[in-house]
Amino acid sequence: MRYKKINLPKDGSKHNRIVEWWYFNGHLKDKNGNKYAYMDCLFRADTKKVNIPFLKFAKDRYISFAHSIFSDINKKKVYTKLFPMAELSKDSFTKPLFFVNYKSEDKRGYLNYEIEEIKPFHFRIKTDVLNLELKTKKRPLLEGGKGFMELHGKDTYYYSLTNLETSGTVKLGDKTIEVKGKSWMDHQWADIPYEKDKWTWFSIQLDNDSEMVCFEFDDGKKKEYLASLINNKGKTYHTKKVFFSALKKYWKSSKTGASYPLHWEILIPSKKISLKVSPLSKSQEVVFGNINYWEGPLKVSGRINNKDVRGRGYMELVGYPQKKSFLNQRINEIKKKVF
Repeated sequence: MRYKKINLPKDGSKHNRIVEWWYFNGHLKDKNGNKYAYMDCLFRADTKKVNIPFLKFAKDRYISFAHSIFSDINKKKVYTKLFPMAELSKDSFTKPLFFVNYKSEDKRGYLNYEIEEIKPFHFRIKTDVLNLELKTKKRPLLEGGKGFMELHGKDTYYYSLTNLETSGTVKLGDKTIEVKGKSWMDHQWADIPYEKDKWTWFSIQLDNDSEMVCFEFDDGKKKEYLASLINNKGKTYHTKKVFFSALKKYWKSSKTGASYPLHWEILIPSKKISLKVSPLSKSQEVVFGNINYWEGPLKVSGRINNKDVRGRGYMELVGYPQKKSFLNQRINEIKKKVF
C-alpha cells in the first residue's frame, strides 16, 4: 500500500480499504466514586476480501459491524454486545466529519446507535448504555511519526486521540448515572484482512498527563514492535525498541478454553520507562464467530526517569487459539435458549 500523507479531519471518515475501524475506550467514574470502563468499536470490511463466513451473504460490497463492552468495575459485571450486521442510516458517512448512525435488533426492538464527530476531534457516542461527549485535549498522535506503519507487507494507516475529556451518562437497568472520565480513540485502515495474525496491544494514559500506545504484531513469520508516546506538552516520541514480558498470570475462558496472559511488564529503555499493567476486570473475552479476543481495562504503575507513575489503560489480545470447537459453542448456546 503506497503511503499518502494523512489529512485530518478529512481522513477521519471512511476509506475503501479491506478493513477499517473506529475504536473508542474509556475509564469513567460517577459522583460516588464507582468505576466503569467501556469499549465501543465500529468496523467496516470488504465482504469479498475478508474471511468472516456470514459476511459472504451480504448484498453490499462493504458491510459494517460493531462490538461494544461495558464493565462495571465495582460490581465485577461485564456487558458485551455484538452487532454482526450494523444497518447504517442513509446519511451515514455523508457529512463533512465522521458520522454514522446504525440500528440493530434487540429484545426491546430496534435500537439506534450513533458516533458523530461534532467538530474536529470532538465526538458524541450513543449506545443502549452510553451517552457520552468526548473532547480532545491534545492533537492527534500519528503512530510511528506519520501515521503509517510498514509491517512487512501488512501496512496500515493509524492515528490516535489519546486524551479525550469525557462526560455524560451511562444507563444500567432503570438507572441513568452521570459520569466523567477520560477516553481514547483509534482509527485504522488497511488493505490486509489480518485474519491469522496475532497482536498484543496497549493504550496507556498516565496521571502525569502523558500517554502511549505500544504493541507487538506477529504474522507468524516476523514480529514487529512499536511504541508511540505523547507528553503533557504534546511532544511525541516513537521507537521500535519496546519490550513486553508476560508475568505468567493467565485467565482461561470457560467458553473457548483460550488462555490469556493478563499481567505484563513494558520496558522502553531509551526513555527509562518500566511499567506493569494488570486487569481491572478479567472476564473480558469477545467471541465473534470463529474469532476470539480479550479486550479490557487496566491499572498501570511503574517508573519513568526514576519517578513513580500511575495511570490506567486498555489491553487487546488477539490470536490466542480456542481450545473448544466453535460448533460445540454454538450447540451449547442453542441448548440454553431452547431449554
